Amino acid sequence: MNKKALVVFSGGQDSTTCLIWALQHYDEVQVVTFNYNQRHAAEIEVAQQIAADFKVKQHILDLGLLNQLAPNALTREDIAIEEGAENELPSTFVDGRNLLFLSFAAILAKQLGYHHIVTGVCQTDFSGYPDCRDVFVKSLNVTLNLSMDYEFVIHTPLMWLDKKETWKMADDLGHFDYIRERTLTCYNGIIGSGCGTCPACLLRSRGLTQYEGERKKGDSC
Repeated sequence: MNKKALVVFSGGQDSTTCLIWALQHYDEVQVVTFNYNQRHAAEIEVAQQIAADFKVKQHILDLGLLNQLAPNALTREDIAIEEGAENELPSTFVDGRNLLFLSFAAILAKQLGYHHIVTGVCQTDFSGYPDCRDVFVKSLNVTLNLSMDYEFVIHTPLMWLDKKETWKMADDLGHFDYIRERTLTCYNGIIGSGCGTCPACLLRSRGLTQYEGERKKGDSC
């Protein structure tokens, strides 16, 4: 298969790490970003800026219907950003989001003549989201191949990494500072270190602290 990859891209820490990973593994890379009426328009703007910085072509697709079908804290300001109670998903879970993102990405990839799709989903730090699980991605990969009679390979470089290991990967790829300062992971729409209190920021910050602590120990040895 050709060495061309389409990256599902939001402009956050994980998808930016995956973009840089893809640029080092494939001869040609493009990104696809989804506008699903996110709570913060800054997410689209940040994704556009990062795509420009890395000189990759970006496709922005409209999936605003998700806002109607699956009301959630990522698209509705009247829904609080909250961790889920025991055995419940957090209010930031969007039903079917990765199912739709990867399906539309596959349709676009086929039109581009690409066989490789890269996504930053992760089962290690996934807040219980069912569509971030490895079994889901593998199942969908088979379904997409059958549905379009076309051979796709969905790559998940972060699937078994926790946030500390994701920060290490960013460092190994040579873009640690860029990802720390220029990406948008915060559910409250604040670039870089974020608000410091939402679930996404807490996870990101905890992993960063752990990684920087280990890196300092290594430097002192």
